[in-house]
Amino acid sequence: MVIVTHNGKFHADDAWACAVLNILYPEAELVRTRDTATIAAADFAVDVGGIWDPARGRFDHHQKGFDGARATGVPYASAGLVWREYGARCVAALAAAHLGCQLKDSTALEMAYSIDADIVQYLDLSDVGAAKNAPGGYGLSAIVSGFNPNWLDEERIGHGAPTEAYRLQEFRRAMALLTDIMVNAVKYRVGALLAVEQVRAAEPLDNGRLLYLHNSALPWSSVVRKEMPKVLFVVSHSIGEGRYMLHTVSVSPESFEARADLPASWAGLRDADLAAVTGVPDATFCHNGRFIAAAKSYEGALAMARLALDAVDGGR
Repeated sequence: MVIVTHNGKFHADDAWACAVLNILYPEAELVRTRDTATIAAADFAVDVGGIWDPARGRFDHHQKGFDGARATGVPYASAGLVWREYGARCVAALAAAHLGCQLKDSTALEMAYSIDADIVQYLDLSDVGAAKNAPGGYGLSAIVSGFNPNWLDEERIGHGAPTEAYRLQEFRRAMALLTDIMVNAVKYRVGALLAVEQVRAAEPLDNGRLLYLHNSALPWSSVVRKEMPKVLFVVSHSIGEGRYMLHTVSVSPESFEARADLPASWAGLRDADLAAVTGVPDATFCHNGRFIAAAKSYEGALAMARLALDAVDGGR
């Protein structure tokens, strides 16, 4: 099997598209060329060849009259075209390989849509000149472009074939970076999916205004915000750090505003100073922003949580 993309300077959209195909077809040969015969004979032609035909493995968007776009109106470049066709399969393959998790087709498709919305569409927008995915030089598209050799590299290595060989090496490095990003995106989403039921089954305390989680690493905030309107504070066990955390619940993913803050008198205090104010001997710290605090024991964190509830009630 042969995957062809264009030679010369590469961009994030063709590197992402080739990374997806490489995940699904790891034994495939990767060829970077503009030779028409080689392109025509390839199993996949990405960002080159002037044809969009998924059934034939053709994923170009440069041809006259191309108007492929998402339902949202965001245009496709090669990253989106390949992800549209193979994203769900790629998600399922990565979940199986890295987490031992067999996803339902519908779940893999939903995750692929989410990754498109969070990452892939911005690679496409950048490629077609419609937008950057971050300001300055540190958007993902700009970072990938930085893997290309510049004129100093070309003078050092030699123009023509030596530079193209070096560029292929750098293209594979960019593919590896984007593969890592895909893996992390899938791991995050699978982790969030599997955490939902654990969070829903977590132990409610104090008439449902406190929630206890046995593992601080569980992504809990979205479920608590959407499904548990009474919860004001979450106590959790940070297993790796060997301590217990007390969290506030933000009112939205975009805001630091909480349903209730920790007491103002705790802000920025640590160890003995915090213990003196709270009366909890093993209290260890409270963030100056009053959205998180900690104690060495479950009993200590629970005592702090109840003090925080008392402060809320006293302010009413």
